[in-house]
Amino acid sequence: MGAMKHPSLVLFSAALLALPAAAQVKITPEGDKVSVEIAGKPFTTFYMSGEAFGAKVTKPYLWPLLAPSGTAITRSWPMENVPEEQAEKKDHQHQRGLWFAHDNVTVQGIPGHLDFWNNEWSYYSDLHRKGLGRMNLVKLDHTSSGKEKGTITATFEWTNMEGTEKLLTEKRVMTFYGDPKVRMFDVDITLTALDKPVTFGDGKDGAFGIRLRPVLQEDKGHSHITNADGLVGEKALWGKPSNWCDYSGAIGNETLGVAILDNPGNPNHPVRWHARAYGLFAANAFGVAAFTNDKSQTHTTTIEPGKSLRYRYRVIIHEGDVKQADIAADWKKYSAEK
Repeated sequence: MGAMKHPSLVLFSAALLALPAAAQVKITPEGDKVSVEIAGKPFTTFYMSGEAFGAKVTKPYLWPLLAPSGTAITRSWPMENVPEEQAEKKDHQHQRGLWFAHDNVTVQGIPGHLDFWNNEWSYYSDLHRKGLGRMNLVKLDHTSSGKEKGTITATFEWTNMEGTEKLLTEKRVMTFYGDPKVRMFDVDITLTALDKPVTFGDGKDGAFGIRLRPVLQEDKGHSHITNADGLVGEKALWGKPSNWCDYSGAIGNETLGVAILDNPGNPNHPVRWHARAYGLFAANAFGVAAFTNDKSQTHTTTIEPGKSLRYRYRVIIHEGDVKQADIAADWKKYSAEK
């Protein structure tokens, strides 16, 4: 009888039960790494220091990157050996998940330059390569979880591989959003020179990069790289400046993609794209002549002692292709934010 007297209450309660649960972003520190869950599903892990997958971490990286469906868009090797990749060429071991680095960094007192991009520990310990740099965790400053977003803030120090020469500090803030339809996060990096000027040379191997799953490679014939200006394919857009770039294709019966948006406030915006048909997808704020093959355009970026440069990017992992996901609309929103 009581239920019959309050039909509106019953309907209201049923409506509440029918609503999808609010998306939660859960950030969990676990020693030398931090895991990220969105809407109750694993999304990625931030590997910061120590050893992971049998190798020393010489630059921090996010891996894997998963779509809302749980499908990975990043290559598994060298972190894991999976059947899908057994027949694939095992190239560029240093391209792990998502990272930020550069291959040509110089500082007074160190001959030549330091390479923070091609810097696997095994290249140093086993192959005895010289001139490699590494990024060392100073502190996991802060983590937070929440309904709408979660954050990871960490400080790193860029040094030579031996750790005897310190170049700069990196403060990294990553913000992960709880939108259940896409996986979206912002990466905010501030580089501060220590007691000597630090110069980023004009090189192609930089800077904000992702190594994609082999099935997503453009050279497999099922994917397309597209930039904000409508150029499609590596041959058309490699090294060209553009506000954003997207890499989309088919994985089984899913069409998935990932877009990188270059913040309008970044130095040298719009960024040039080191996007390759073999699955490398990178925004390079430091290369000009490396892409134009014109030495008269050689460009260097110097951070004076105690001064800083800030680089910000938004990453969107989406269903559908670049047009279906409407990355152009996402750019408009992002570029209007302060």
